[in-house]
Amino acid sequence: MKIPTSALFAGVGTHDLDSMMSCLSAKERNYKKNEFIFHTGDKVTQIGMVLEGTVHMMKEDVWGNVMILGEACPGDLFGEVYACAGVKHLEVGVVAKTDVKVLFLDIQKVLTVCSNGCEFHSKIIRNLLSSIAERTLEMTRKVEHMSQRSLRDKVLSYLSSEAVRAGSKEFTIPFNRQQLAEYLSVDRSALSAELGKMRDEGMLEFWKNQFKLK
Repeated sequence: MKIPTSALFAGVGTHDLDSMMSCLSAKERNYKKNEFIFHTGDKVTQIGMVLEGTVHMMKEDVWGNVMILGEACPGDLFGEVYACAGVKHLEVGVVAKTDVKVLFLDIQKVLTVCSNGCEFHSKIIRNLLSSIAERTLEMTRKVEHMSQRSLRDKVLSYLSSEAVRAGSKEFTIPFNRQQLAEYLSVDRSALSAELGKMRDEGMLEFWKNQFKLK
């Protein structure tokens, strides 16, 4: 099994992988693009790790409006917050943005140190806590973007954050226009129009999901 670089397995030797997968009741599954991995309302007893491809965490209201909450790429986890919290029903959906391969780990096996005394187990628990903390920070950033008063301020808040993350004023975002609109919870047409105005005013340049701030 080929495991991408992941914060969950930081400090775990590659020679431990086989025994670790068995200990954690790991299972692989493949999903096609746009196929749901988890539906809203599902009971989650496993955490997922993306091995290949990309998935989106999303929430849909009763009127069918969709908001993207986050993205998971190879090595990233999803469902860990709900699984660890013991929430009876998942409040979000997880859908494959591309064809994906996912590794599922039994949350009880992850959180319970086994009788075999596996050396890697305590490391994984600490790594999982760090992952949940990072997820919380990501949601805090999203709330910061969405709490801005105007559409332009929401866009600038998000693009500024991505520039800082990339360490450059030239960067690529992980969303197309529709996905970015859903992430910021704004109208796509209004978003496109605002980006056009900002470009005309010399504030930025963009091509598809590539941006350059001036």
